[in-house]
Amino acid sequence: MAIDPIRRRPPLIFFFLFLFIGIWSPVESNYIAYNTTQRIVPDKLNVHLVAHTHDDVGWLKTVDQYYVGSNNSIQGACVQNVLDSMVTALLADKNRRFIYVEMAFFQRWWRQQNDAIKKIVKELVSSGQLEFINGGMCMHDEAAVHYIDMIDQTTLGHRFVKKEFGQTPRIGWQIDPFGHSAVQAYLLSAEVGFDALYFSRIDYQDREKRKDLKSLEVVWRGSKTLGSSADIFTGIFPKNYEPPPGDFYFEVNDKSPVIQDDVLLFDYNVEERVNDFVAAAIAQANVTRTNHIMFTMGTDFKYQYATSWFRQLDKFIHYVNKDGRVNALYSTPSIYTDAKYAANESWPLKTDDFFPYADDPNAYWTGYFTSRPALKGYVRTMSAYYLAARQLEFLKGRNSSGPTTDSLADALAIAQHHDAVTGTEKQHVANDYAKRLSIGYAEAEKLVESSLACLTSPDSKSGCYKPVVKFKQCPLLNISYCPPSELDLSTGKSLVVLVYNSLGWKREDVIRIPVISESVVVHDYEGREIESQLLPLTNASVYIRNHYVKAYLGISPSVKPKFWLAFPVSVPPLGFNTYFVSNSKQTGASMSSLCSSQGSKSSSIEIGQGHLKLLYNVDERKLSHYFNTRNLVKANVEQSYSFYAGYDKNGTDLQASGAYIFHPNGSFPIKPEGQVPLMILQGPILDEVHEQINPWIYQVTRVYKGKEHTEVEFTVGPIPVDDGIGKEVVTQLTTTMKTNKTFYTDSSGRDFIKRIRDYRSDWELQVNQPVAGNYYPINLGIYMEDNSTELSVLVDRSVGGTSILDGQIELMLHRRLLHDDGRGVAEALNETICINDKCEGLTVQGKFYFRIDPLGEGAKWRRSFGQEIYSPLLLAFSEQDGGNWTSSHIPNFSAMDSYSLPDNVALITLQALEDGSVLLRLAHLYEVGEDKDLSTMAYVELKKMFPDKKVSTITEMNLSANQGRATMEKKRLKWKAEGSTGSGTVVRGGPVDDTKLVVELGPMEIRTFLIKFEYIFFPKMGQP
Repeated sequence: MAIDPIRRRPPLIFFFLFLFIGIWSPVESNYIAYNTTQRIVPDKLNVHLVAHTHDDVGWLKTVDQYYVGSNNSIQGACVQNVLDSMVTALLADKNRRFIYVEMAFFQRWWRQQNDAIKKIVKELVSSGQLEFINGGMCMHDEAAVHYIDMIDQTTLGHRFVKKEFGQTPRIGWQIDPFGHSAVQAYLLSAEVGFDALYFSRIDYQDREKRKDLKSLEVVWRGSKTLGSSADIFTGIFPKNYEPPPGDFYFEVNDKSPVIQDDVLLFDYNVEERVNDFVAAAIAQANVTRTNHIMFTMGTDFKYQYATSWFRQLDKFIHYVNKDGRVNALYSTPSIYTDAKYAANESWPLKTDDFFPYADDPNAYWTGYFTSRPALKGYVRTMSAYYLAARQLEFLKGRNSSGPTTDSLADALAIAQHHDAVTGTEKQHVANDYAKRLSIGYAEAEKLVESSLACLTSPDSKSGCYKPVVKFKQCPLLNISYCPPSELDLSTGKSLVVLVYNSLGWKREDVIRIPVISESVVVHDYEGREIESQLLPLTNASVYIRNHYVKAYLGISPSVKPKFWLAFPVSVPPLGFNTYFVSNSKQTGASMSSLCSSQGSKSSSIEIGQGHLKLLYNVDERKLSHYFNTRNLVKANVEQSYSFYAGYDKNGTDLQASGAYIFHPNGSFPIKPEGQVPLMILQGPILDEVHEQINPWIYQVTRVYKGKEHTEVEFTVGPIPVDDGIGKEVVTQLTTTMKTNKTFYTDSSGRDFIKRIRDYRSDWELQVNQPVAGNYYPINLGIYMEDNSTELSVLVDRSVGGTSILDGQIELMLHRRLLHDDGRGVAEALNETICINDKCEGLTVQGKFYFRIDPLGEGAKWRRSFGQEIYSPLLLAFSEQDGGNWTSSHIPNFSAMDSYSLPDNVALITLQALEDGSVLLRLAHLYEVGEDKDLSTMAYVELKKMFPDKKVSTITEMNLSANQGRATMEKKRLKWKAEGSTGSGTVVRGGPVDDTKLVVELGPMEIRTFLIKFEYIFFPKMGQP
């Protein structure tokens, strides 16, 4: 007989029927109006929900791929979707709020919107529902960037926000960079006008101690010179910039449980989710001061379908507030900051910086200080070129049509992103950054050439419209490729070399250009012969030239130069001088004498024609002594190379060395293979020592007659990896100095910060990585001192550096690794260059400079020569076929006539803006107490600086030029720090008198002005 299933199990079925019908039948599932009203409750814990997306301006995909949402096989991300859906979601509820950071993306989106959408977005911004935070073109890095680039990219974004929306961002939001610089705190936050700065990444040991002490939120005093006048309230997130622990991710297809509040559906979970929220809030409150905490509700490329997030946040606010244990509200970092300020609390004081950063005992993020050194060098070169090009654009007059510096500005701004110049992007993205820089350079190059042609024209004073002369430049001069200078002069032509100086003071230097003949002579514009020297082009240089010209340009050079022609130049401030290279039938350039260490009867060889002498040990073929006959400094100095083997993923420790992380697995000295002798070239201008360190490292050491420093040019690569071992190549300068574990490194090219090996000022460091944990970013230089001398090393790009041993400075020059380090890029840092489908490891060429001074006297060289490294002379070439150049051209020019800026002041911005005003920035180069003569108030006379222009109005601005300085100072929040005694005696310049027009600058002060000149003329290209 069949069994009736209903009759066999009646108790269970009837029980559930009774439960559903008897309990829930009176309840209906209707529309729920969620109460999202924003309010702060004084006697409760207030949870500020900050809806945000972190949109990398390039990383795994290029900036444009991220924007349009292409190449999703790598990463599903589309910024267009984020911004489109954000607008719709905010319109659905006036209480919802959202913040946006990266103006490179927003600017792309904005220009594609119609007027109706623009009107809606402006209303959202005006009401505070949409707030621009940080506001630069990107979220720039803080380790591998120069402060001038940080300022430029922030200014570009801030002025866009001001122009389109009339807003000035209030908050710094550096949530993803891998460590944080003092310059970011006092300069790019306080001096910009920010009220607070927020970020995530600090050392894991530091974070745990701060959580214990409730010191994640501090007053950061980044400048010992500017003191409390440049303090910034700084919030460090308890874990990261994502939602708190407890499953609060609500992108479409995220795994976190949503709030299911429909009683007619299964899985009703309101109480459970409210409890999760309250638990997360209480946990965060336990490591935070005051009754306000921030939940960062978002992460990388979230809110692509914004309603999926806001629907859940609406529900959390509604039900959490009904629960009553804590108060939840839609907020922004600005609202949160105001709440913290209103608490009238005193906060722990933080000084110096947050480097280096580690997220695990064996994971120090110090490799990226050097990663992709060629890209880092390219960014630095383009930065200097952009500075000079803007000056020339101003001097000529900005055109409303024709080439501008705008494209280069955009490319440089994006390149400052924390996954760009850092070298932590995928290879195809690095190629994209370089391509953008190249395109920007090509347009700026046209501007520079036309500007110089105009300035050399006799009618430049009355307006230059169609200059005849054609100038050419040599962007590959560093690899001895310069077609304009490889001119056959035997036909009677002369090579015209125009040398432009972007510095504000007169510059004496030596330039080098490749030439094809030894029969050359150099004259200045007054016809005087200039002493010059020929240095033969080495086989190593020729190989690099031919190989990389083919790789970059797709051509093989048709002409082979035989020599470098070196000669001294003297160039006025903000101006140029002209030199002429012609065929010499008799005497001309001096040929360098050539000798070799092989067969030398002496045990040592001395080089140096001036005060500086270097002594080389012939038997060991290496530098041994340094002597300056002027100041009588003597020192034992040796230079060496070695490499660290990159840790792979074998064994018990799976943390590999990669783009981000430096995890060495032993150090191995690199010694010359075989008996390759030193080659010494000597002449009246400079001496060179050529060293073939091994088959893939070549070095040239130069000492100039008129200089008291040593220049070292290194060529490293291709780094061999056939043995399966990634390598991180370093060089050391070793002395007998007693440095007591102490050295100094710059902060983003600005202040110098004291470092002590195996020590942190904020906590007791547990040393796990004695090498990687002592590496620091270097953008300007590193130095060490003992009781009598100081050794300074300056660099031409961002590198990592340290002092692992007393008396020794170490720089990392190049990295080639075979494993990914597991931090998201999913690609080994293995750069190659390919020609005809044949690939080899990338070769990197660069320079560093060193000098030893009596104690207390090194700052002047570091600061003044540091500016010369950052802003090299700009060379432009033309031809003269008979005639007299000086009779038809202006050969010598200075925009400042006979005036020069003070030795302690740099001109870091001179830019003609679209509205006819001029942006001017002047920077004091010295910290307080750094130099006995130059760490003092400086004075710049604008009337002398601009002798042919009359200032109509001058307005001092904040650093990013989006608000008046006085307005900024008046409204910026002033925070109380525990144990602080105030600013002390901070020296700052006073207001600029409209009549006297003298700008005062105190130590480390940067002042920004908008100037309008009378009679300044911005012509259209070709205007009659």
